[in-house]
Amino acid sequence: MSSRFLKILTAVVTFTAVSAAAQGRELRVCADPNNLPYSDAKGAGFENKIAQVIASDIGADLSYFWFAQRRGFLRNTLNANACDVVIGIPAGMHMLRTTKPYYRSGYVFVTREDRPPITSFDDPSLAHLKIGVQLTGNDGVNTPPAHELGDRGIVSNIRGFMVYGDYAEAAPLQDIVSAVTKGDIDVAIVWGPQAGWFASKQPTPLRVTPVADARVPLPMSFDIAMGVRKSDEALAAELEAAMIRRRADIDAILADYRVPRFAIPSQKAEAAP
Repeated sequence: MSSRFLKILTAVVTFTAVSAAAQGRELRVCADPNNLPYSDAKGAGFENKIAQVIASDIGADLSYFWFAQRRGFLRNTLNANACDVVIGIPAGMHMLRTTKPYYRSGYVFVTREDRPPITSFDDPSLAHLKIGVQLTGNDGVNTPPAHELGDRGIVSNIRGFMVYGDYAEAAPLQDIVSAVTKGDIDVAIVWGPQAGWFASKQPTPLRVTPVADARVPLPMSFDIAMGVRKSDEALAAELEAAMIRRRADIDAILADYRVPRFAIPSQKAEAAP
């Protein structure tokens, strides 16, 4: 066998191996199959759309490991090596390595457009309106808005909605927003991404107003990033680079899903003269 033939054969084998590796690359996303507007098994959520953009950018096939986003979600998905990335997670979460944030959102007031708007926890009308707030977990742990209302003595006119909703429904997170439309409550204080999406789908026009003030030392807005295992530094860097390249596509998806977005503090500081 000539040395020239050996070189050709080596080149062919190397090319074939590299091509097979490239074709076999997979971006395994940890996600909830029934969690609109974030994700669902049909790929209809905005995190599904963002995952598609990122996978395409890095040349990977997109796959999912589905698990209900409850307590134990990270333990049973990312940290069990069943998947490699969570598309939406609070930046800096200690259980994993997070990328730089790609958006910031927060709690909002949701009211009917034919009613006076609510813009502050200090609005005197909150003392007598029926108010819907989200509660986390079966033990009814309070979210930041519930603490704000309690700090002002507004308790008896509050109706709690579980933050996970009724998982037997097709869109379990919509109930608190639908309750405003139905007149079951007068105002809902809801996490922004689900408020914006479900408000846009109601038969009655609804108003979404960002929460602007807070007394208690709990944040009303959060930076949202992608999360990987702490050891996956290279993947985190690759995702960040893809997010920068596809910034316009990601922003368009967030806008399409009516996600209320606030300035990210670090980016705001970088933009200052």
